[in-house]
Amino acid sequence: MLNTLDLRGGTRNSRELRDVVPRAQFDLDAVLEQVRPIVEDVAARGEVAVQEWSAKLDGVSAPQLRVPQDIIQASLATLATDVRESLEEAIRRVRIVHQSQVRAESSVTVAPGGVVSERWVPVERVGLYVPGGRAVYPSSVVMNVVPAQIAGVESIAVVSPPQKDNNGWPHPTILAACAILGVEEVYSVGGAQAIALLAYGSDQIDPVNLVTGPGNMWVTAAKRLLKGRIGIDSEAGPTEIAILADDSANATYVAADLISQAEHDVVAASVLVTDSLELAQAVQTEVTRQVQLTKHTERVTTALTGQQSAIVLVDDLKHGLAVVDAYAAEHLEIHTRDAANVARQVKNAGAIFVGDFSPVSLGDYAAGSNHVLPTGGCACHSSGLSVQTFLRGIHYVEYSKTALEDIAKTVITLANAEDLPGHAAAVEVRLP
Repeated sequence: MLNTLDLRGGTRNSRELRDVVPRAQFDLDAVLEQVRPIVEDVAARGEVAVQEWSAKLDGVSAPQLRVPQDIIQASLATLATDVRESLEEAIRRVRIVHQSQVRAESSVTVAPGGVVSERWVPVERVGLYVPGGRAVYPSSVVMNVVPAQIAGVESIAVVSPPQKDNNGWPHPTILAACAILGVEEVYSVGGAQAIALLAYGSDQIDPVNLVTGPGNMWVTAAKRLLKGRIGIDSEAGPTEIAILADDSANATYVAADLISQAEHDVVAASVLVTDSLELAQAVQTEVTRQVQLTKHTERVTTALTGQQSAIVLVDDLKHGLAVVDAYAAEHLEIHTRDAANVARQVKNAGAIFVGDFSPVSLGDYAAGSNHVLPTGGCACHSSGLSVQTFLRGIHYVEYSKTALEDIAKTVITLANAEDLPGHAAAVEVRLP
C-alpha cells in the first residue's frame, strides 16, 4: 500500500535529502487569488460580507455571528459526562506543561549605571481558529486557549465554522470546550472570511493582533495574505507523521500510528524510515490489514497511497537520522533500541514521541504537549504553539549620564561609520 523509497547506499547530504520524500502537492498561490476578493470584501463590508460568503462557500450561515451565551452553556449542559471529564483532564495536563514555559522578567547591568531589562508582555487580543470540517476538534480549543490564558492574554475570540446540523452554530462539543475554559467570545464563522473578520473587525467586533490555529488551504492562504496586519503562528499545511524505526519496532504499533495521521486528510503524510527490510515488509502487511478495519478506510487509503506517504529504506540509524532531520516532520516517533538516546540526536521535528507507548495520538489530546506544530518541513526553523507565541519580549534601556558618557565614543564612532551623523549628534548633545 505504501510506496517504497530505497535510499540504501545513497546520499546522506541534507540538501539532497530534503526533497527525497515528496510532500502533497497543493498550489497555495492559486488559492491566494481566490481568497483575496473574500478578504477585501470582508474588509469593506464587515459582517454582512462574512455571512454572505459563509452561505455561499459553506452552504450555511449562523443566525448571528456571535454565539449567544445560552447556546454555549446549553452545549456544555448536554455534553456527555465522559467527554467532559476527558476534556477537563486534557486541560489539566496541558496547563501543567505550559505553565512551565512562562518566562521571568530579567535585568542585566551592562556597565555601572547602564541597565537593560526585559519584560514579557502578552498580546492584547488574539483570535483562535478552530477547524470544523471533516472532524470536530475540541482539542484544538484546548491547545490554543490554554497557552493564551497562561500568557495573560486579556481578550480571546474563538472562531469556528457554522454547522448545518447545529442550526448554524459551531459544533456543540467545540462550544462546550469554550465554556469549560471560560471563553465567552465565540463566532460562528470559518474559512478565509473568519481570518479576515479577525484581522479587520467590524462595527461590533474588535480586530485582533494575532491569529493562531490550524485550518484548511483557504484559512492558510488568508493568514499568509493578512500577515503583517496581524501576527500568525504559522502557515499550517497537511498533517504529517514520520517514524524512525529499527528491527526492534513493533510492526502493529507502527502501522496503527501511520494510519492514525492518515485519518486526518487525503493529503496527510505518513512516512516510515527504517534500516530493517523485515520491519518494512511486516508494516506493509499490518497496514493493509488495519486499513480494512478502520472507519475512514477510503480517506486513509488515499493518504497512504499518495506520493506524500512512503516507507524509506536506509543503511543504518545514522542514515535514518539524516533522512528525518532533512524531512523535519511535524510529528516524529522513535521506535528503536535506546529510543530516548536516539531521540536526543534529532535536530528537526515539531514534536518527538519516544518509545512504544508514546504515540502521536497521545500528544494530539492529553500528553500535555501542544498539538499545533510546524508542518511542511518548517520544523527546521519553527516551533509549535506555546505560551511564548502569545508573549512579546520588550527591552527597557536605562542608562545614567555617566554610563552614557562612558560608551559615547563607541556609539558616535559606529554612527559615523554608517554615515548617520544624526545618530551621533543625539549622543553628542548630551555630553559636557
